Amino acid sequence: MTYLDYSATTPVDKEVLNSFIKASEYIGNPNSLHDLGVKSKHLIDASTNQIANILNVKPSEIIYTSGASESNNTIIKTVRAFKNRGKHIITTKLEHSSVYGPLKQLEQEGFKIDYVPLENGIVQIDKLKQMITDNTVLVTISMVNSETGLRQPIEEIGKLLKNYPKIIFHSDITQAVGKIKIDLTNVDAASFSAHKFFGFKGIGVLYKKENLIIEPLIAGGKSTTTFRSGTPPLELIVSMAKALRLSHENIESDYQKVQKLNEILKENLKKYPDVSINSNENSIPHILNISIKNIKPETMLHSLEENQIYISTQSACALGNISQAVKALTQHEKLAQTSIRISISKKTTQIDIENFIKAFSKSYKNLGGKL
Repeated sequence: MTYLDYSATTPVDKEVLNSFIKASEYIGNPNSLHDLGVKSKHLIDASTNQIANILNVKPSEIIYTSGASESNNTIIKTVRAFKNRGKHIITTKLEHSSVYGPLKQLEQEGFKIDYVPLENGIVQIDKLKQMITDNTVLVTISMVNSETGLRQPIEEIGKLLKNYPKIIFHSDITQAVGKIKIDLTNVDAASFSAHKFFGFKGIGVLYKKENLIIEPLIAGGKSTTTFRSGTPPLELIVSMAKALRLSHENIESDYQKVQKLNEILKENLKKYPDVSINSNENSIPHILNISIKNIKPETMLHSLEENQIYISTQSACALGNISQAVKALTQHEKLAQTSIRISISKKTTQIDIENFIKAFSKSYKNLGGKL
């Protein structure tokens, strides 16, 4: 089996699984006052400190959620509490569906949503500045797009927005965590999920600056913070901390390895006349988006699947049959309709890439690709 769909989800690392199993021996509710509860709370606190240290933020700024979708919904919907300040939101055409979902709900409630122009897939900061009004309360821009790998200049955008104190700057950093170094200095809030860096599904983080007050999406009492209720999932929290630590141990050399594999992929795919490479120099190497003329994405996907090669047509959570991210990047409807995503990781081997290239060549010819 050759798995090349790491941007959709990653397998759980064995060391992460072991951490989960060990944590399961702590049976007390972390919010209980007895000795078993206190021991569980100490373990969660240690994990929170570890996550905060890796991200270079304060432990009090970490809110545990069920994943990035919940985190995105929480921070976006919190602007309802600030609608007296304004009802204008700025975003891009490169966001995850868990960003567009709550934005659509807010739009139906009278909020105005504007989309900042892109140049070669990157936010035009001067245009973003021109779009800001006295009514702007939120800017939400993902750090890395899940379909094309486009990386936005979040630090630079954050510096601009520091000049507008009433604006909340949020970034979905799900596709960046564990792949690239992250600086959250100029970000007010950020979302991510553990299952994108070899942790478990069902656990994620909403980071928010200490002085930012938000409305809980899930109310009902204190958990690890007052901003998200529910019994703290100790095993998931502990294992996520382990996964995050492992993902950062060799992050620079891991990046270089992925970059080399990405180059091999691109050099081979360029040989096919009907293949267009959509990801560009602004994309991180973990995600390679291509389009194949006259071959439906799902047809290629299932053809590769016959050889146990697993890729994706677009984001696993995407809505509709067209990649809005590819359309925003290429301004080309046909490319957006025929795109596929190959996503690799530090665990991808050269043999995996060779297997893909061999299977792709076979499928391309069998499906009528031009030679």
